[in-house]
Amino acid sequence: MDEQRLKEFLLEENEEFRRSYEEHQQLEKELEELIKKEYLTAEEELKEKQLKKRKLALKDQMYLIMENYRKKAISK
Repeated sequence: MDEQRLKEFLLEENEEFRRSYEEHQQLEKELEELIKKEYLTAEEELKEKQLKKRKLALKDQMYLIMENYRKKAISK
């Protein structure tokens, strides 16, 4: 199963993956709003860094779920 199909499958079948994906998408929207600004305050810069770190952690979590699914599928 290719990566895109696996993501679509897990979005349907795996609650943890779906929650992580939805939060990742929400953080992306928040980051886009910050990026649109010409100037960021110190508080906004901190928020941007926190959003990026959380977003990356969620991406890592989603890839771990995908990898675990692949391993289980191979072992069957």
